[in-house]
This record gives sequence, structure tokens and C-alpha cells, in this order.
Amino acid sequence: MPGVKLVVIYPRPTDVEAFEEKYLKEHMPMAAKQISGVTKVVLTKVLGSPQGTPPFHRITELHFAAKAAFDTCFASQGARDTAAHAVSISTGGQPTFLLAEEETINF
Repeated sequence: MPGVKLVVIYPRPTDVEAFEEKYLKEHMPMAAKQISGVTKVVLTKVLGSPQGTPPFHRITELHFAAKAAFDTCFASQGARDTAAHAVSISTGGQPTFLLAEEETINF
């Protein structure tokens, strides 16, 4: 069974500096402590877009070896608390949470 990842897409915050402070100093340490079964974390900061100011600021990917590992993790109170914290620091609107399966193509 292929691995899965949780993708969290944060909209552009009302105050970028305040969001970054909370994201890096509160949220990520909380996630590291509360989220289990993660095999890789990818943090992406959106810098721009050819279409102007992008509507998104951060994209976080939490990789799991299998969907069962994800299910076990997010059945825990700690993971639910961490997801609620993600919502509470997202001043630009509700973050989008997606469960995805990744495919890689090499050219």
C-alpha cells in the first residue's frame, strides 16, 4: 500500500510576521511533540506567483508510510489539538487540509 501525506495549505495571513512567529515557535514544536508516525515533513513558504500576490502563504506536508499510520495518528487527541492550533493561528482564513497520495515521475 502506498504512503500518504497530509497537506495543510495556509491562506495569506493578515500579519505575515506574526503568523511566522507562531507557526515556527509554537505550531511546529507542538506538531513535533504531538504528531506520531510521520516519516518526513516538508515546509514550503510561498514567495510569489506570476498571477500577482498568491492567496496562499505556507504549505505543510506530513508524510506517512501508509494510510493506517495516518489514521492512527489522527485518532489521537494530540493530533486533533495540533490541527485545531493550525486553525487558530491562520488569520487569513481557515487552512485547507488534504489527504493525498504522491506520485513521482523522473524526467
